[in-house]
Amino acid sequence: MQIQVSGHQIEITPALRDYVDARRERLARRFDNLTSLNVVLEVEKNRLANRAEGTLAAAGAVLHADAVEQDMYAAIDALFDKLDAQVRRHKDKRRTHGREDIRNLA
Repeated sequence: MQIQVSGHQIEITPALRDYVDARRERLARRFDNLTSLNVVLEVEKNRLANRAEGTLAAAGAVLHADAVEQDMYAAIDALFDKLDAQVRRHKDKRRTHGREDIRNLA
């Protein structure tokens, strides 16, 4: 999987990059057909908040989520929680697609 971590108004430190990579491993364990992940970390100075946006390309879908929190690590956690929920729904949809009709006919 290709991973790109970039920042707006913030320098991406090795600690932030490692934290994003550690959270990404949870997504990779859940669904193995992930192709790329693009994470943008941003500091919004006028709102005194940190924003994390992520775009995940999976087999058959492009998933996007964003999160705004006071702490950058909390924003990353919230972002990956949202992406994890989307990956679960996408995986379930791929697994059950077309099988509900067969069960209803029986």
